[in-house]
Amino acid sequence: MKRKSKAAKGPDAEILFARLQALAGDLWWSWQAGGADFWSALDPEGWLATAHNPVALLADGAPKTFAARFAADPALGEALADLEARRERYLGDRDTWHDRAGRPIRGLLAYFSAEYGIHESLPNYSGGLGILSGDHVKSASDIGLPFVAVGLLYRNGYVRQHVDADGRQVPRYVDYDFDRLVCRPVTGPGGRPTRVEVPILDEICQVQVWRVRVGRVDLYLLDTDLEENPEHLRGITAQLYGGGHETRIKQELVLGVGGVRAIRAMGLQPTVWHLNEGHSSFLNLERIRELMAAGEADSVPAAIERIRDNSVFTTHTPVEAGHDRFDPAMAWSHLKWFADGVGLDGPGLLALGRWSGDGAHHGPFNMTLLAMHTCTHLNGVAALHGVVSRQMFGRFWPGTPEDEVPITHVTNGVHAPSWQGDALTVVLDEHLSAGWRDRPATHPVWAAVDGVPDDAIWAAHHVGKQTLFDLARRREAARRERFGLEPWADRLEADVLTIGFARRFAPYKRADLIFSDMERLLAILDKAAGPVQILYAGKAHPADVKGQQLVQNVYKASHHPALMGRVLLIEDYDIELGRALVQGVDVWLNNPRRPKEASGTSGMKVSMNGGLNLSILDGWWPEGYSGHNGWTIGEPRSYPSVEAQDAADADSLYLRLERDVIPLYYERDAAGLPRRWLAMMKNAIRTVTPNFHSDRQVQDYVHHLYAPG
Repeated sequence: MKRKSKAAKGPDAEILFARLQALAGDLWWSWQAGGADFWSALDPEGWLATAHNPVALLADGAPKTFAARFAADPALGEALADLEARRERYLGDRDTWHDRAGRPIRGLLAYFSAEYGIHESLPNYSGGLGILSGDHVKSASDIGLPFVAVGLLYRNGYVRQHVDADGRQVPRYVDYDFDRLVCRPVTGPGGRPTRVEVPILDEICQVQVWRVRVGRVDLYLLDTDLEENPEHLRGITAQLYGGGHETRIKQELVLGVGGVRAIRAMGLQPTVWHLNEGHSSFLNLERIRELMAAGEADSVPAAIERIRDNSVFTTHTPVEAGHDRFDPAMAWSHLKWFADGVGLDGPGLLALGRWSGDGAHHGPFNMTLLAMHTCTHLNGVAALHGVVSRQMFGRFWPGTPEDEVPITHVTNGVHAPSWQGDALTVVLDEHLSAGWRDRPATHPVWAAVDGVPDDAIWAAHHVGKQTLFDLARRREAARRERFGLEPWADRLEADVLTIGFARRFAPYKRADLIFSDMERLLAILDKAAGPVQILYAGKAHPADVKGQQLVQNVYKASHHPALMGRVLLIEDYDIELGRALVQGVDVWLNNPRRPKEASGTSGMKVSMNGGLNLSILDGWWPEGYSGHNGWTIGEPRSYPSVEAQDAADADSLYLRLERDVIPLYYERDAAGLPRRWLAMMKNAIRTVTPNFHSDRQVQDYVHHLYAPG
């Protein structure tokens, strides 16, 4: 028999490579047990070099190289086959929550958001809103909703952060190569790219549609960086939240108008439309235009009545200044094409984004008010945020009692499989019944968390802690090398109380509150039963001067002689760092000025990993706090001034640390375990995981807003 040549093995390598590309091309792997471990084992150096991006990892290699690795390590083949089989079962499952619920969504649900934080390998997010959108999409996939998501694809993403030798935030932007990301251009007949046109002032902007596979869900992202467009139009989708109001209104036209047109170009017919924050409100103007152009409505009010009942609007901002507003002249110039098409004059158009009581020529055009004019179903993202939203927008319904203002709430959740640490998940899998994560809070499985051995919980937590410390050290070493600084005086220890603070550095979040009385803080630490270490992360918007000053304040505090090596500001907060922080800290510090925090989902992730929240009673914490799963800071009341509120909350924070948090952590038994602390950790896992899982959140949307009975 003729011996086969080595070259004959080529097709096998190509087939294997195609299998790898298929797995990498669906972000489903990113929240599966063993998913990240598989890519890391396949190419450890490439995994780190590409920032955990398997598409780029494969692009940098060759089929024969990967085939050789599989030949040398049979475990890789077993892991790939396992992931492929699980994905096939997942995609083919016809017994999802949506199926068991009787398929309440008839048709298709379209979800619009300006950003999506699904995994660090797709840098198309800035912070909380994007992470929430990403978790919403993943849960929609897991529970089997007929669901499509729409957003923008940013060539430069959101600002990346360097922190210089003086603690100043140095912004930088990356020019992303979309061919090395998980997105792929949508094509139509003959393989031609699917593009739509969006009017921008007196020009027509060409918009490319890209697709990202997220399990059962397709995420469509819109891109204006095309050769057919002039440079000023190509740059519309360059930066997330970059530029001024002129850029913002153009981006929102591409998102809203372009998003509807992209959906139509692909032959999709949604029956429910979800506007996630006001950035996407222009989509309902396009739907009004469609109805009138088709002769299905003879006036704007008639068209609004047609679209309102299947339109859902979620507001995430409890501060009026945080809602997108545009100068009336700017709004008119960018929307004149719409007004001309539906027969509106200037005052008639601008009234769609104003309070009904405002004069015809007064007030900016408000995107939140546009959504409220055109959507029946309105909600905030926590119970307290619902109250605040009814107070803020009550005048939109003059004469209506505050508690009857038609804004409800759906409390946010987080996607537990994406955020709970692998080591803890293994422990819970061993001691709880199958499917524990999918059980409602009333299920007996959650009571069984109390019976999980303390030493197993503690050991799993230390795995997360060590991962966090390793990442912190790598980033700080790289930063110091970049600026030619001396090596960091690293004093991080796994058995030391570790506090985490990570979020956008906005003034109301008060990142430096714990340092407001440095003398008092140092006295507490000096008398404590053991050391305390604090890890910070967070960016300020490039235009937020006060937020950038907060970054510098925290950096300078970390260089106090008594805190050196125990307090660290880790630069460039992203999903990778966020995941490590929520899985590794002992305590999550959250001290915004109440009631300015709409939700604050990071604290949910911490609790799911057994971390304990030390938080103002704002956002989700009034619903999550049980008295045994963390601590509160301050009182849920009003203050005569910001200064009085800050002073009272700082005093409460210091007392909590001194009397409760630090002593309890260092209270150990003969085995060296903090038994009462561990009881609180279990309470956090048991009470928060089922109640604040994004599966529960999306199910609430289905029951109350997407398909209300």
